[in-house]
Amino acid sequence: MKFMKIGSKPDSIKTDGNNVSRYVENELASDITINVDGSRFCLHKFPLLSKSACLQKLLSSTDKNNADEVDISGIPGGPTAFETCAKFCYGMTVTLSAYNVVATRCAAEYLGMHETAEKGNLIYKIDVFLNSSLFRSWKDSIIVLQTTKTFSPLSEDLKLVSLCIDAIASKACVNVSHVEWSYTYNRKKLAEENNGADQVRAREVPHDWWVEDLCELEIEFYKRVIMNIKSKGVLGGEVIGEALKAYGYRRLSGFNKGVMEQGDLVKHKTVIETLVWLLPSEKTASLATVKEQLVRRIGQQLEQASVAELLIKSHQENETSLYDVDLVKKIVVEFMARDQNSEIEVEDDEEGFEVQEVKKFPGILSEASKLMVVKLIDGYLTEIAKDPNLPASKFIDLAESVSSISRPAHDGLYRAIDMYLKEHAGITKGEKKRMCKLMDCRKLSVEACMHAVQNDRLPLRVVVQVLFFEQVRASASSGSSTPDLPKGIRELRSCGTYGSSRSVPTVMEDEWDAVATEEEMRALKSEIAALKLQEESGRKSTDRAAVTAISRVKSLIMSRKMFGKKLQGKGGGGEKNNGGGGSDSSESLGSVTEEAAKTATPSRNLTRKVSVS
Repeated sequence: MKFMKIGSKPDSIKTDGNNVSRYVENELASDITINVDGSRFCLHKFPLLSKSACLQKLLSSTDKNNADEVDISGIPGGPTAFETCAKFCYGMTVTLSAYNVVATRCAAEYLGMHETAEKGNLIYKIDVFLNSSLFRSWKDSIIVLQTTKTFSPLSEDLKLVSLCIDAIASKACVNVSHVEWSYTYNRKKLAEENNGADQVRAREVPHDWWVEDLCELEIEFYKRVIMNIKSKGVLGGEVIGEALKAYGYRRLSGFNKGVMEQGDLVKHKTVIETLVWLLPSEKTASLATVKEQLVRRIGQQLEQASVAELLIKSHQENETSLYDVDLVKKIVVEFMARDQNSEIEVEDDEEGFEVQEVKKFPGILSEASKLMVVKLIDGYLTEIAKDPNLPASKFIDLAESVSSISRPAHDGLYRAIDMYLKEHAGITKGEKKRMCKLMDCRKLSVEACMHAVQNDRLPLRVVVQVLFFEQVRASASSGSSTPDLPKGIRELRSCGTYGSSRSVPTVMEDEWDAVATEEEMRALKSEIAALKLQEESGRKSTDRAAVTAISRVKSLIMSRKMFGKKLQGKGGGGEKNNGGGGSDSSESLGSVTEEAAKTATPSRNLTRKVSVS
């Protein structure tokens, strides 16, 4: 630890018996009182005026008001820092070290103790001490950096933080043959340490000699130091990886042992997110191991996480998505792997090295843990769906990673899908079809069904499916969600279910994947609701009603198809008006021509009007 003493006079600032007022032992009576956070300093104007521009201004204002007392409670460092500055003004001896130099520098800045007030002023002497002494010391530089946090943002404005960071990074990048200062290195116990002092001095300095001392820094300062080290291009990715690994062990000690307090989740999230972001781009075995270990430990207790903790910002190059969805998927995969036949246990040996052991046994995930994770992922999907740059493939892949877990309800998944469709109007029919296949309409609540049947963002076949299963649920007397259904209703179900085309002509496949128009929505509700009225007449009557319903659903689809072809025949405007096959939910099909109505619905002609916007 290095010190600097300024001034030659002995300390003569005393404190009264109540430890409230401080005064200078002098033959002259004090002529100014300065209040600093409850402490009163009874001082003299002349020594203060000669070195402090701020006090010059304050005292001149005090003279005009015929007062002899001023208040500077906002000074950085409080009474202690002000007393140091006051002693300097009186020429008394003051001692500066790595622990108080930042407080004194910030207080001197507040008081305006620059060279313009007097040559050789306090700010000048402190800057000389920093550059010639403290910044040349490895451990003093780290201490100074740690003390700057209390005085932010002034310490940032004075460049104290950046100077500390650059001093630390420069020393970390020094050739190991030139390292002559003390440092902490306990991670590896070298054999020669027990074989005499001469051999200890003669041993080579390891390339990662600096990593343990930096573990004392808070994550924000640590991040900036590592970024500075990387920018110098001296140290390789393997050494950086070792540094990140050491910091993770130090800061995530409870996490490393599989124990994490609920109140520490946010703190751990910040550390993990920063460490992952700092990983160099080089593909080395050490770096891969660091990232894999972080992912594994999170995955092992994923059910304890929250949605906010998974919203890790993406910092990858050429990545436009807001969040790192790929990382979350790896964590989910790690969680799901726990339900298989092996698990890797991590322990530390006597020397602090990590030892991995693979144990074989049946899956250990409880149903409660699975349901907590699937609920977590549904919530995460809802949040990331708001990102306009999120590809549909990433959304779908993440949802599919937990598809093997049986959800008791699909409301959360439906909410996520609806949010994605709302924010991504340009999604293709194929992507929309694949996305909607993730959802089981039989597991939607009544409220979700009510929303879905009015949702113009969903494909028509999903609306049919929702309406059908809602009707089955309402009419089934046995309480089963899949009662023994008549042939006609099974045909309607087949039309509304993905993966089946036997009951739907090939020419209609694109139309089933398009969104339903307002007219189609009304017709679907009306026809399927009519099944309920026919139910009291018996199964044969219900079957005939279902056949009629399916025929009318088909008629609307065929009418849309015919209407689109006629528009295309009139100058090719159909594709432009209907947005490419009727997938635009803003399209309004008011009616069909008489010929179309005859072909589509032979049993009953409907009078409609055709309107084209």
